[in-house]
Amino acid sequence: MDIPPSHPRYTSLLTREKLVEGVRKGFTSIHGLIAHGRGEAFDYLLGEKTHTFAIEAEKTAVAYLLTSEHPVISVNGNTAALVPDEAVNLAKVTGAKLEVNIFHWSKERVEKIRDVLLDSGAEEVLHEGDAELKGIDHSRRFVSSEGILIADTVLVPLEDGDRCEILKRHGKKVIAIDLNPMSRTALKADVTIVNNIVRAFPEMIELAKELKKEEREEMEKIIRGYSNRKILSQAFTTIKDNLEKMAEGIL
Repeated sequence: MDIPPSHPRYTSLLTREKLVEGVRKGFTSIHGLIAHGRGEAFDYLLGEKTHTFAIEAEKTAVAYLLTSEHPVISVNGNTAALVPDEAVNLAKVTGAKLEVNIFHWSKERVEKIRDVLLDSGAEEVLHEGDAELKGIDHSRRFVSSEGILIADTVLVPLEDGDRCEILKRHGKKVIAIDLNPMSRTALKADVTIVNNIVRAFPEMIELAKELKKEEREEMEKIIRGYSNRKILSQAFTTIKDNLEKMAEGIL
């Protein structure tokens, strides 16, 4: 579908087309379209822009990735469809590993997501699922023995409450990117980035480039000063304020 840049919903429609193409090519689950629609509804409420609370969370997330011994960026079908180049670049600049981990599992889908990341310039993509993360009954329990199993920090783009809870139970720091601040993922994560992944990843790459110039002590200071409860509260307040402004505009 050719979408004219002049269309008022150009960015949104382009994002949807990328997901649809991912489904056509077999690496994005059709269920991912539903998940995206839910997130997009919250993006409307946020004004479809990055807020200062999201930047603070992104900066803290980057600080975690840069100071961790074994950081991992978990990739699912939606992430592969929307930000494959950015996922690879973020992994490179932070030293994190990329690992394919999906709920609607099939060997074919896993390999296709791996190939998308390799085509985007990744040198290595963990995808074997040769280990098991205890406490999960569904397919996300299959992880790499060189990745999520031994990770101390895991970046989980997009909603995944069950795995977030189990990862924390295994002593890992969890960074979530979730437009829904009331999801279980958002509420349980150590750092919740309430932002659209297509905005968050490019911003995190630039933040990582800047933070790499700082001393480790400065990054640890950022982590110590962070409050996820405060960030979520600010996200809720922003949604409330936007709704009130919309209501006033109608009356």
